[in-house]
Amino acid sequence: MIFSLNKSVNQYVNFLNSSNVEIYIKREDAIHSFVSGNKYRKLKYNLLEAKQLNKNTLLTFGGAYSNHIAAVASAGKEFGFKTIGIIRGEELTSKIESNPTLKFAQQNGMEFKFISREEYKLKTLESSNKQLEVEFDDFYLIPEGGTNSLAIKGCEEILTDVDFDYDYICCSVGTGGTISGLINSSKLNQKIIGFPALKGDFLQEEISKFATKSNWELVTDYNFGGYAKINEKLISFINQFKKENNIPLDPVYTGKMMYGIFDLVNKGHFPKGSKILAIHTGGLQGIEGMNKTLKQKQLPLIR
Repeated sequence: MIFSLNKSVNQYVNFLNSSNVEIYIKREDAIHSFVSGNKYRKLKYNLLEAKQLNKNTLLTFGGAYSNHIAAVASAGKEFGFKTIGIIRGEELTSKIESNPTLKFAQQNGMEFKFISREEYKLKTLESSNKQLEVEFDDFYLIPEGGTNSLAIKGCEEILTDVDFDYDYICCSVGTGGTISGLINSSKLNQKIIGFPALKGDFLQEEISKFATKSNWELVTDYNFGGYAKINEKLISFINQFKKENNIPLDPVYTGKMMYGIFDLVNKGHFPKGSKILAIHTGGLQGIEGMNKTLKQKQLPLIR
């Protein structure tokens, strides 16, 4: 049976200051060892659909350290699919062994096609998909990051009855699929706050395509310069958070979200007595790759 779900855990973080704000974390990262957090949710109904359509191959897109690429490769191996990854950056062809994400995906049976960044930008065009169909024959297409209507359906299952007592639901935002699912399954008295990992306001439009309620906002002040950008302040926060709470955070998504939540609490953004539920969307496989970059830059490592 595809995706017999292990339960995630709502874990209390001992953070009560003069604002009397309680923060809880829903450990979606604990659902599966390799298909972690929101990736698990996004893939669930896509894999069921692929099976129903008698598709034996999954094809998707991603960058050098993509959580999505790692998750699709792992899920494909576990549930009997061949997997193909269209990877951004031709220079990565000879760097698989030194790239922990691509090496993991390859070990799980994923076949790669490396393309230029210019060609990658055209990946959503119909002509590009037709070329892939000629090259790889029959496959089930999963978009970059995994976000489509079936992914939203999966992410709508993150919140359950026990989560409707929280005033605020917070999550990191990449392609907008996870927050859209949270919005759709939330109660109207709850506020959904997204913390984008990318710069810019383009995600507003993307989320609006899928979201069925208006009880949400994006806080764009905590991307630390953009996707996969990081500094010593964030590294220190992630390491201290793990030391104090025994909860690892990834540096691209959840680490930035948690930094933002704590900063907003300190600034008095949330009313006294507020209960906040932060969604830990996983992505921990990316720490090893980030540490390689940090080491090259002679910066502290994520522990």
